[in-house]
Amino acid sequence: MPYKTIPKVFKQMVQNRGDRVAMRKKEYGLWHDISWNEYFRQAQYVGSALVSMGLEKGDRVSIIGDNCPEWVIIDLGIQCAGGVSVGIYSTNAWPQVEYVIENADSKFFFVENEEQLDKWLNFRNKVPFLKKVIVWDLEGLRHFKDPMVMTYEELLETGRQIVEREPNLLEDRMNEITPDDLALLIYTSGTTGPPKGAMLTHGNITWMGEAVREVIPVEEKSEVLSYLPLCHIFERLFSVIFHVTHGTIVNFIENVDTVTDNMKEISPTLAYAVPRIWEKYLSAIYIRMSDATRFKRLVFFTALKIGQKRISLKMKLEAVPFYLEVLYRLAHLAVFRKLKQRFGFERVKIAITTAAPISSDVIHFYQSIGVNLIEVYGQTEVTGPTSVSKLGRLKFGTVGPPLTGVEVKIADDGEILVKSPGVFKGYYKSPEATAETLKDGWLHSGDVGELDEDGYLKITDRKKDIMVTAGGKNITPQYIENQLKFSSYVNDAVIIGDNRKFITALIIIDEDNVVKYAQDNKVQFSTYRDLTQSPEIIKLIDNEVKKVNSGLSRVEQIKKFTILPKRLYEEDGEVTPTMKVKRKSINEQFGDLIEAMYKRQ
Repeated sequence: MPYKTIPKVFKQMVQNRGDRVAMRKKEYGLWHDISWNEYFRQAQYVGSALVSMGLEKGDRVSIIGDNCPEWVIIDLGIQCAGGVSVGIYSTNAWPQVEYVIENADSKFFFVENEEQLDKWLNFRNKVPFLKKVIVWDLEGLRHFKDPMVMTYEELLETGRQIVEREPNLLEDRMNEITPDDLALLIYTSGTTGPPKGAMLTHGNITWMGEAVREVIPVEEKSEVLSYLPLCHIFERLFSVIFHVTHGTIVNFIENVDTVTDNMKEISPTLAYAVPRIWEKYLSAIYIRMSDATRFKRLVFFTALKIGQKRISLKMKLEAVPFYLEVLYRLAHLAVFRKLKQRFGFERVKIAITTAAPISSDVIHFYQSIGVNLIEVYGQTEVTGPTSVSKLGRLKFGTVGPPLTGVEVKIADDGEILVKSPGVFKGYYKSPEATAETLKDGWLHSGDVGELDEDGYLKITDRKKDIMVTAGGKNITPQYIENQLKFSSYVNDAVIIGDNRKFITALIIIDEDNVVKYAQDNKVQFSTYRDLTQSPEIIKLIDNEVKKVNSGLSRVEQIKKFTILPKRLYEEDGEVTPTMKVKRKSINEQFGDLIEAMYKRQ
C-alpha cells in the first residue's frame, strides 16, 4: 500500500463527500450538522492564516480544549500547513501545560476558553518562542486584550483574506508534505515519569487508517461519539484519522456530564471506551436489575445464562448448536434488545475497549448480551493498534492476532516486540529513550505476553510491573487486579508484593454500587471516608477478595487488603486522563497504609 499524507487523504475525502455530513455538535438542545465542504473550508482558513503568520513546515502547534469541531478543524489546519499538531490534556495543570509547550517548542498555541488561557498566563514569560495564542470560546473574554492573544474568528478572517489573495498558498504547502514528515506529537500520559512526545509521521497515520479497516468495518453512514481526550491516540484514531480516511460521522458530546445522554441520542454504530467506562456500564446494568421485580430478574439472568453459554462456545471457536442459537434469538428479542436501547447500544455493530487491560469476564458479559465488544491492544508508539480481536473469531483470554502488516515476536524475557509501518520515529528530543524503545526496527513495547498456536496474542503484564516476592515467585499483578475489578463493588485495585513475603491489595471501591449496598443494608455513613472504614463494607469487600482468591494459586492469593479512604483524582497525580492508575504514585502516596498491612499480624 502506498503511503500518503493526511492533507491529501483529507482533501480527497472532501471531494468525495462534499456537502454530506462530516460532524455534528449539540447547541441549545439541537444537533447541528457540519458538512465536509465547510470542514475543509475552515481548516483551509486556519492553515492559510498560520502560514501567513510564519508557520514553517515542521513547526509545532499546541492545542488544549475539550472535544469539539474546532479542535479537529484546527488539528487538520495545522497538518495541512505542514505543521506538527501537539494536543494537550484539557485537565492538565499549568505546569504540565508549560512542560509540553516548552518541550515541543510550540510556535502557536490554540486554547479553548478562559480557563485554558489562564494556564498560559502563568508561564507566558518562560516561552519566548511562542508567537501567538488563539482562543476559540470567548465567554468571559469579550473585553480581554493582549497583544499575544487573538480570537479564532480573527484567525479565520485572516485565513479567508489570504485564500482570496493567494488561493494556492496552502495547496503549495500541502504538496510539499511527504509521508516521512512529522504530523503529530502525542505526549504519553506519564505513568512512569515526565511525558514523552511520540513522533508520528503522515505515513504512520495514513497506513494505520487503512490497516484497521479489515477488523473495524465501516460504512458511509458509520457514526461515532467523540468524548475521550483528543490528544490521546485512541480518540485521535476515531475522531480524526479513521474519520478522514473512511468518512465516518463524528458526533461531539455537549460536555463530560452528558456522555450517557448523548450516547442514547446518537446511538453510534461504532462505540469505544476505556475499560473503566465499560465496567461502569456493566455496574449500572446490575444496579438496574437489583431494583427490578423478582420476575424481571429471573428473566434477565435466565437470558444471560443462555447468552453466556452461547458466547463461551464461540470464544473457544466451537460451533453453536441450533437449539442454543434459537434460544439466544428469543433472549435477545425479550431482554437484550430493550437493554441495549436504554444505553444507546442498539445500533452498535462493533464496540472497542483499549488503552488499559480489561477483565475477560467483562468482554464475555457484553458479548453475551449481543454487544460485540472486542479488545484492541496497542500503544501510541505504534500509532494505535498492534492486535485486534476479530468479530466472530474472538478467543478467550487473548487480544486477537496482529493486524495485517504488523509483525510481532516475543523476546527471550517475554517482552512483546513489534515491527510495522505504524511504528513511530522516536521520542522528541529524547534520543536515549528512543534508543531504549527502538532497536533494529523493532519496538520494545514494555509489555510481556505470548503468542498461542493460532497466532493470537495474550498479554501477561507490563514488564516493569511484574513482581518477585521475597520467596522468589514471579507475580503478574495485572491479572489479579482485573479479577478484582470484575466485582461490581471494586472500581480499581493495586496489587502489592514486590520483595514482600505475601501479596496485599489497595482497593478503590465502586462508589455507586457500594453506596447502594449501604443504603439497602442500612449501613450508616456520612462521608466517603466513613463509608470505606465501615465494618460492613470491609466485610463486603473481604467476601469479594475471597472469591478472587479461590481462583488463584496460593502464592498469588491476597492475604490482606486496605480500602483507600479517598477517591482518586487526576489532579492529585493518582490516575492518568484515561483513568489508568499510576502505580508508582499510589505506592508513594499511600506508603503508610501499605506498610501497615505488612506490620499487622
